[in-house]
Amino acid sequence: MLSNFQGSAKSLVELLKKQGVEDASVLKTIENTPRHLFVDDVLKHKSYENTALPIGQGQTISQPFIVAKMTEVLKQVGVSGKVLEVGTGSGYQTAILAQQFDEVYSIERIKSLQWQARRRLHQLDLYNVNMKHGDGWQGWSARAPFAGIIVTAAAKSVPQALLSQLQDGGAMVIPIGTDDQVLTLFVRQGDDFIHHKLAPVRFVPLIEGEVS
Repeated sequence: MLSNFQGSAKSLVELLKKQGVEDASVLKTIENTPRHLFVDDVLKHKSYENTALPIGQGQTISQPFIVAKMTEVLKQVGVSGKVLEVGTGSGYQTAILAQQFDEVYSIERIKSLQWQARRRLHQLDLYNVNMKHGDGWQGWSARAPFAGIIVTAAAKSVPQALLSQLQDGGAMVIPIGTDDQVLTLFVRQGDDFIHHKLAPVRFVPLIEGEVS
Protein backbone atom coordinates (compact mmCIF):
# COMPACT_ATOMS: atom_id res chain seq x y z
CA MET A 1 0.00 0.00 0.00
CA LEU A 2 2.93 2.29 0.69
CA SER A 3 5.17 1.24 -2.19
CA ASN A 4 4.79 4.43 -4.25
CA PHE A 5 5.18 6.62 -1.18
CA GLN A 6 7.83 4.75 0.84
CA GLY A 7 10.52 7.39 0.30
CA SER A 8 8.14 10.19 1.20
CA ALA A 9 7.07 8.40 4.37
CA LYS A 10 10.70 7.92 5.44
CA SER A 11 11.46 11.58 4.79
CA LEU A 12 8.46 12.60 6.88
CA VAL A 13 9.65 10.49 9.80
CA GLU A 14 13.14 11.99 9.61
CA LEU A 15 11.54 15.45 9.79
CA LEU A 16 9.44 14.45 12.81
CA LYS A 17 12.58 13.24 14.57
CA LYS A 18 14.24 16.61 13.99
CA GLN A 19 11.16 18.34 15.37
CA GLY A 20 11.38 16.39 18.63
CA VAL A 21 9.32 13.21 18.29
CA GLU A 22 11.38 10.53 20.05
CA ASP A 23 9.15 7.47 20.51
CA ALA A 24 10.54 4.86 18.09
CA SER A 25 7.29 2.87 18.00
CA VAL A 26 5.20 5.95 17.17
CA LEU A 27 7.65 6.96 14.44
CA LYS A 28 7.57 3.46 12.94
CA THR A 29 3.79 3.49 12.95
CA ILE A 30 3.74 6.88 11.19
CA GLU A 31 6.17 5.54 8.59
CA ASN A 32 4.15 2.37 7.95
CA THR A 33 0.65 3.89 7.91
CA PRO A 34 -0.45 4.98 4.39
CA ARG A 35 -1.57 8.56 5.02
CA HIS A 36 -2.49 8.90 1.34
CA LEU A 37 -5.48 6.62 1.97
CA PHE A 38 -6.94 9.22 4.31
CA VAL A 39 -7.02 12.18 1.89
CA ASP A 40 -8.85 12.93 -1.37
CA ASP A 41 -7.20 11.89 -4.64
CA VAL A 42 -6.41 15.48 -5.61
CA LEU A 43 -4.33 15.88 -2.42
CA LYS A 44 -2.47 12.56 -2.45
CA HIS A 45 0.72 14.28 -3.66
CA LYS A 46 0.71 16.22 -0.36
CA SER A 47 0.01 13.18 1.82
CA TYR A 48 3.47 12.97 3.38
CA GLU A 49 4.04 16.68 3.85
CA ASN A 50 4.02 17.78 7.47
CA THR A 51 0.83 19.78 7.09
CA ALA A 52 -2.87 19.59 7.85
CA LEU A 53 -5.10 18.96 4.83
CA PRO A 54 -8.84 19.49 4.22
CA ILE A 55 -11.05 16.39 4.29
CA GLY A 56 -14.40 18.06 3.59
CA GLN A 57 -17.22 19.15 5.93
CA GLY A 58 -14.96 21.95 7.19
CA GLN A 59 -12.65 19.42 8.83
CA THR A 60 -8.95 18.58 8.40
CA ILE A 61 -6.57 15.67 8.73
CA SER A 62 -4.09 16.82 11.38
CA GLN A 63 -0.46 17.66 10.73
CA PRO A 64 1.61 14.44 11.17
CA PHE A 65 3.80 16.11 13.81
CA ILE A 66 0.73 16.84 15.96
CA VAL A 67 -0.62 13.29 15.48
CA ALA A 68 2.73 11.83 16.52
CA LYS A 69 3.24 14.26 19.42
CA MET A 70 -0.20 13.79 20.97
CA THR A 71 0.21 10.01 20.77
CA GLU A 72 3.72 10.21 22.22
CA VAL A 73 2.61 12.43 25.12
CA LEU A 74 0.01 9.88 26.23
CA LYS A 75 2.61 7.12 26.15
CA GLN A 76 5.15 9.26 28.02
CA VAL A 77 2.79 9.69 30.98
CA GLY A 78 2.16 5.95 31.14
CA VAL A 79 -1.16 5.57 29.34
CA SER A 80 -1.87 2.03 28.15
CA GLY A 81 -4.97 -0.04 27.52
CA LYS A 82 -8.18 1.83 26.64
CA VAL A 83 -8.11 5.20 24.87
CA LEU A 84 -10.90 7.54 23.77
CA GLU A 85 -10.50 9.72 20.68
CA VAL A 86 -12.85 12.68 20.31
CA GLY A 87 -13.13 13.56 16.63
CA THR A 88 -12.54 10.59 14.31
CA GLY A 89 -12.30 12.82 11.23
CA SER A 90 -10.47 11.03 8.42
CA GLY A 91 -9.50 8.17 10.75
CA TYR A 92 -5.75 8.80 10.44
CA GLN A 93 -5.12 9.63 14.12
CA THR A 94 -7.42 6.70 14.92
CA ALA A 95 -5.24 4.37 12.85
CA ILE A 96 -2.10 5.50 14.68
CA LEU A 97 -3.77 5.03 18.08
CA ALA A 98 -5.07 1.59 17.10
CA GLN A 99 -1.47 0.45 16.53
CA GLN A 100 -0.25 1.89 19.85
CA PHE A 101 -3.02 1.01 22.31
CA ASP A 102 -5.08 -2.13 23.02
CA GLU A 103 -8.54 -0.60 22.54
CA VAL A 104 -9.59 2.64 20.87
CA TYR A 105 -13.02 4.25 21.22
CA SER A 106 -13.63 7.04 18.72
CA ILE A 107 -16.49 9.55 18.49
CA GLU A 108 -17.36 11.59 15.41
CA ARG A 109 -20.23 14.10 15.11
CA ILE A 110 -20.37 13.97 11.28
CA LYS A 111 -21.76 10.61 10.18
CA SER A 112 -20.38 10.67 6.61
CA LEU A 113 -16.82 11.17 7.90
CA GLN A 114 -17.29 8.36 10.39
CA TRP A 115 -18.42 5.96 7.67
CA GLN A 116 -15.40 6.75 5.49
CA ALA A 117 -13.03 6.39 8.44
CA ARG A 118 -14.45 2.97 9.33
CA ARG A 119 -13.93 1.78 5.76
CA ARG A 120 -10.29 2.93 5.76
CA LEU A 121 -9.53 1.29 9.11
CA HIS A 122 -10.96 -2.02 7.91
CA GLN A 123 -8.90 -1.66 4.74
CA LEU A 124 -5.83 -1.60 7.02
CA ASP A 125 -7.11 -4.58 9.08
CA LEU A 126 -7.47 -2.42 12.19
CA TYR A 127 -10.38 -3.90 14.12
CA ASN A 128 -9.62 -2.82 17.71
CA VAL A 129 -11.52 0.44 17.17
CA ASN A 130 -15.07 1.00 18.45
CA MET A 131 -16.84 3.90 16.75
CA LYS A 132 -19.75 6.07 17.79
CA HIS A 133 -21.69 8.82 16.03
CA GLY A 134 -22.27 11.44 18.69
CA ASP A 135 -21.35 14.64 20.50
CA GLY A 136 -17.69 14.60 21.46
CA TRP A 137 -18.25 17.13 24.25
CA GLN A 138 -20.15 14.41 26.09
CA GLY A 139 -17.54 11.68 25.61
CA TRP A 140 -18.62 8.04 25.83
CA SER A 141 -19.74 7.49 29.41
CA ALA A 142 -20.99 3.94 28.78
CA ARG A 143 -17.43 2.84 27.96
CA ALA A 144 -15.65 4.94 30.61
CA PRO A 145 -13.31 5.10 32.42
CA PHE A 146 -10.48 5.59 29.92
CA ALA A 147 -6.74 5.44 30.50
CA GLY A 148 -6.23 8.17 27.92
CA ILE A 149 -8.24 10.69 25.91
CA ILE A 150 -7.12 12.51 22.76
CA VAL A 151 -9.24 15.41 21.50
CA THR A 152 -8.58 16.36 17.88
CA ALA A 153 -10.46 19.68 17.83
CA ALA A 154 -10.08 22.81 19.96
CA ALA A 155 -12.48 23.26 22.88
CA LYS A 156 -13.33 26.80 23.98
CA SER A 157 -13.26 25.53 27.56
CA VAL A 158 -12.33 22.25 29.24
CA PRO A 159 -15.10 19.65 28.66
CA GLN A 160 -15.89 18.49 32.19
CA ALA A 161 -17.63 15.35 30.93
CA LEU A 162 -14.34 14.19 29.40
CA LEU A 163 -12.35 14.83 32.57
CA SER A 164 -14.88 12.78 34.55
CA GLN A 165 -14.38 9.84 32.18
CA LEU A 166 -10.65 9.58 32.90
CA GLN A 167 -9.57 6.79 35.22
CA ASP A 168 -7.40 7.69 38.20
CA GLY A 169 -3.90 8.25 36.81
CA GLY A 170 -5.31 8.68 33.31
CA ALA A 171 -4.40 11.54 30.98
CA MET A 172 -6.09 13.72 28.37
CA VAL A 173 -4.39 15.70 25.60
CA ILE A 174 -6.58 18.49 24.24
CA PRO A 175 -6.23 21.85 22.45
CA ILE A 176 -7.90 24.59 24.50
CA GLY A 177 -8.89 28.04 23.26
CA THR A 178 -10.49 29.85 20.34
CA ASP A 179 -8.14 32.37 18.73
CA ASP A 180 -5.11 31.42 20.83
CA GLN A 181 -5.11 27.65 21.23
CA VAL A 182 -2.79 25.74 23.54
CA LEU A 183 -2.25 21.98 23.48
CA THR A 184 -2.79 20.97 27.10
CA LEU A 185 -2.19 17.78 29.09
CA PHE A 186 -4.48 16.89 32.00
CA VAL A 187 -3.52 14.09 34.40
CA ARG A 188 -6.07 12.80 36.91
CA GLN A 189 -4.97 12.32 40.49
CA GLY A 190 -8.04 11.24 42.43
CA ASP A 191 -10.47 14.15 42.24
CA ASP A 192 -7.75 16.55 41.16
CA PHE A 193 -6.54 17.29 37.63
CA ILE A 194 -2.98 18.46 37.10
CA HIS A 195 -2.56 20.35 33.82
CA HIS A 196 0.49 21.22 31.75
CA LYS A 197 0.52 23.60 28.78
CA LEU A 198 2.49 21.96 25.95
CA ALA A 199 2.53 24.15 22.84
CA PRO A 200 0.55 26.67 20.77
CA VAL A 201 -1.51 24.86 18.09
CA ARG A 202 -4.17 25.45 15.46
CA PHE A 203 -7.18 23.09 15.28
CA VAL A 204 -10.72 23.29 13.93
CA PRO A 205 -13.20 24.02 16.76
CA LEU A 206 -14.80 21.28 18.84
CA ILE A 207 -18.48 21.79 18.06
CA GLU A 208 -21.28 20.50 20.26
CA GLY A 209 -24.01 18.29 18.83
CA GLU A 210 -23.98 15.87 15.91
CA VAL A 211 -24.72 15.83 12.17
CA SER A 212 -26.49 12.95 10.44
